[in-house]
Amino acid sequence: MDIDALLLARIQFAFTISFHIIFPAITIGLASYLAVLEGCWLKTRNPVYRDLYHFWIKIFSVNFGMGVVSGLVMAYQFGTNWSFFSEFAGSVTGPLLAYEVLTAFFLEAGFLGVMLFGWNRVGPGLHFFSTIMVALGTLMSATWILASNSWMQTPAGFEIVDGRVIPVDWLAVIFNPSFPYRLVHMVIAAFLATALMVSASAAWHMLRGNRSAPVKKMFAMAVALIVLVAPLQAFVGDAHGLNTLEHQPAKLAAIEGHWENKPGESVPLVVFGWPDMQAETNRFALEIPHLGSLILTHSLDGQIPALKDFPPEDRPYVPIVFWSFRIMVGLGFLMIGLGLWAAWSRWRGHLYESRNLHRFALAMGPAGLVAILAGWFTTEVGRQPWVVYNVMRTADAVSPHGPYEVGLTLLLFIVVYFIVFGAGTVYVLKLIGKGPKPYVEPPPAPTGSLVSAVSTTATAAAPAATASRPLSAALHNDSANAKEH
Repeated sequence: MDIDALLLARIQFAFTISFHIIFPAITIGLASYLAVLEGCWLKTRNPVYRDLYHFWIKIFSVNFGMGVVSGLVMAYQFGTNWSFFSEFAGSVTGPLLAYEVLTAFFLEAGFLGVMLFGWNRVGPGLHFFSTIMVALGTLMSATWILASNSWMQTPAGFEIVDGRVIPVDWLAVIFNPSFPYRLVHMVIAAFLATALMVSASAAWHMLRGNRSAPVKKMFAMAVALIVLVAPLQAFVGDAHGLNTLEHQPAKLAAIEGHWENKPGESVPLVVFGWPDMQAETNRFALEIPHLGSLILTHSLDGQIPALKDFPPEDRPYVPIVFWSFRIMVGLGFLMIGLGLWAAWSRWRGHLYESRNLHRFALAMGPAGLVAILAGWFTTEVGRQPWVVYNVMRTADAVSPHGPYEVGLTLLLFIVVYFIVFGAGTVYVLKLIGKGPKPYVEPPPAPTGSLVSAVSTTATAAAPAATASRPLSAALHNDSANAKEH
């Protein structure tokens, strides 16, 4: 296969999955946030929580719809662009994706309609249960997807028979060495990205003079989660790094930009620099002596595997891995800083008046999603040149297409994605820009004769019949409340 076609196929998969990962991340965070809001509403009957629930469920429904649409493309690409991988490892990745559909997706689909359209049609207990089930479904979906991806990173529980992977221990396949770290790291990242989006939304409204109770409440809830979760993510990331050192040493060497070990010398922490793949060194490097050894080996003179310990053909492309990791970590420190600043402002009583804090929160709005993408690039590019680490090379996994076919489909994906998902993103921003409004309960159905009851039921059911898709939930809720006002 032409090397240009291989590169184009990798770019196409990277492009589509980069779009896709954004929407499920927001969906995971918002589903749990909605469950918390509805639980607080049922416990306290404070209308602020109810208003926030109906505000954020609109954004959730749009993101859910875009996540489903963008996810369909990923499944087809395994057959079209990566057919040799599917033939080789499909006995592992296929069942894992099927388990996601049979458990998580069915769970979400079964309760999503009740969650989106059942607020006034079912009892509060059943509706709350539906919201919890949808939130649980998003977490289960992440579990199966990350089990599949983690197996590709640290494969276990299999044998190769007649050139194909045969699972021999499903527990080892699912709970492979890197799975627990990746699952916790990704779920926390989704919660952080959602909290940053919520805090930025509230900050935007407060900067425009809107300090209503729902706006203040969602800002306080969001920054409280950031205070708790951002430092936790740093500890989880450190544990994940140590796991990577054990099972994917070439990736960690690329992350650190560490080219060679010299007898008796420690590993410095390369803060900045430009890794030169040809010269096998870092240009313009800024290093902190001993710190790399201290972080990775917990000693001042410990050493880790270096890039020169691996053949050049077995090394990932170092500049992308090196810099994507630093972008992720840098944004993580900014998230911790935002949380500490918010905690300090809350203690001083200035949480809702500090315009500089609100500007910083607004600027940090997309930081969680950018950090997720940077972390994903670190993970996936760092695995190269392997599609299944140390088992199957990416060049052996790709379908035998020419560069023209792959390039044309890539161009079409770029055009369609920016039109469709760009419009969806603009719509989400418009919904956020409207801000939370007081939710008005629809009038109860009148009682009377059988004819009037049937007529009333038909009239009440008509709007619900048009709002039968996830994306229509936002429009349906908006129009219903507009009529009441």
